[in-house]
Amino acid sequence: MSNIEPLPNIDFELFSKLDLRVATVTACEAHSNADKLLKVTLDDGTAEGRQVCAGVKAWYEPEELVGKQVVIVANLEPRKLRGEISQGMILAASDLKDLADSDETTDGGKPGPDERNVVMVTIDKPVKPGSRVS
Repeated sequence: MSNIEPLPNIDFELFSKLDLRVATVTACEAHSNADKLLKVTLDDGTAEGRQVCAGVKAWYEPEELVGKQVVIVANLEPRKLRGEISQGMILAASDLKDLADSDETTDGGKPGPDERNVVMVTIDKPVKPGSRVS
C-alpha cells in the first residue's frame, strides 16, 4: 500500500491542454555542465526534432536510450537547464527502492532514503514519432 498523497483532481479541459507525444531518441549524451542530466535529441515527427534535458543520468547510460521510443510533454514551455535548451519533458516513473531488492548501499549496508528506481515511460510497439498519446 502506498502512502503517496494524490494531487487534486483537474477537469478534462485542463488535461486536454497537455500535448503528450511519442518521440524516438536519436542521440543522447551526458550534459557537460550538470551531474544529473542527459542531453537527449528526439525525433518528434517534426522536421527539426527537439532536444530535452532529462534528469536520469544516474539510471541510464546515454547509449542505451538511443532508438527507444519515449513519451514526452511536447507543449511544455522551453527553458534553459545549465546552458542547454530543453524543449519538453520525457515522462518517467519513480519509486523508493525496497531494501530487500537493492544491492546498492550507503551507510550501514542499507540504501539511503532517497535512492530511487527511475524508469522512462516507453512504447511497447513501434509507432510513428509525433503520434499523440491519450
